[in-house]
Amino acid sequence: MRKKEAHWNHKMKLVLHELEEKIQGDPAQDRTNDIWPRPDQVEAWNAQRSKQRTGGQYCGSAAQPDSQSKEEQKRKSFVRDVLIQVSKSAAFALATVALIQGVVKVLPDSITVSSSVGGRELPIYCVETDKKQVALSFDAAWGNEDTGRILETLKKHNVKVTFFMTGGWVESYPDDVKAILAAGHDLGNHSENHKNMSQISDEECQEELMKVHTKVQELTGYEMCLFRPPYGDYDNHVITNVHKCGYYPIQWSIDSLDWKDYGADDIVKRVVESDKLNNGAIILMHNGAKYTADALERVITGLQDKGYEIVPISQLIYKDKYHMKADGTQVSGE
Repeated sequence: MRKKEAHWNHKMKLVLHELEEKIQGDPAQDRTNDIWPRPDQVEAWNAQRSKQRTGGQYCGSAAQPDSQSKEEQKRKSFVRDVLIQVSKSAAFALATVALIQGVVKVLPDSITVSSSVGGRELPIYCVETDKKQVALSFDAAWGNEDTGRILETLKKHNVKVTFFMTGGWVESYPDDVKAILAAGHDLGNHSENHKNMSQISDEECQEELMKVHTKVQELTGYEMCLFRPPYGDYDNHVITNVHKCGYYPIQWSIDSLDWKDYGADDIVKRVVESDKLNNGAIILMHNGAKYTADALERVITGLQDKGYEIVPISQLIYKDKYHMKADGTQVSGE
């Protein structure tokens, strides 16, 4: 009898040890020296960002809410509790092994309460808020012929917005980047090379974000923390990597379709008369589209006539203690 008990005790210790390794991760699997940016570099960037985010134009709190670590702790606690309860009886030792394997397979490696809905990692399409506020945003990936006019119109109406810029645009128009920041607008990340992010590796995703991040930081000292994927293309691995780089992933709820060159009237109608124009809406435009500068003033006055205050995305979204609805609406509270 004692030999059998010793046998089961030894087996349980092995099982517990194996599970603990799965929870904690195996350091031997770390091959981060072969990728750019390395995790320690990303951590250093985020640490520096946290020191600078004291208000003003910076986005505030760290990109990964405390709820994530709490959920990870809950996950570990749940697994351990199951082990303790089932392993109390040696007669159920074999069942314990099977249960452990099932739990490890069912529970994901990382549970992100803030952005996950039904196993899908979601970007922020709009925000649930009682404030009558909306956000205008401009993707800057080509051309700057109308950037000056856009900035003049925004200044005339005292409106602050968000510009999402590619690395190529930052390199081509550094003075415009500085002018946008000097005017008090958000600088947002639109990737280095405007690739389909869902079709590249984790390492390439992080490189696409952090290369342009470094360019903007070196040019202006500004620490970006808003990212819009090119073409609105994303999947779970894209959103996960966006969070790892200390960014909030941003989509849109109203598309002006200005890039289709239907004319200024069409742009105004699609925005101001949209059935999705509600509190917390995020509007997509492009600084390089043919008729955007012509339509902008009427878009602004049309929104204001309906009682909306136009704010930058960094002011509209929640920075922590939030969760997502299935339609991409960001909601305050864990």
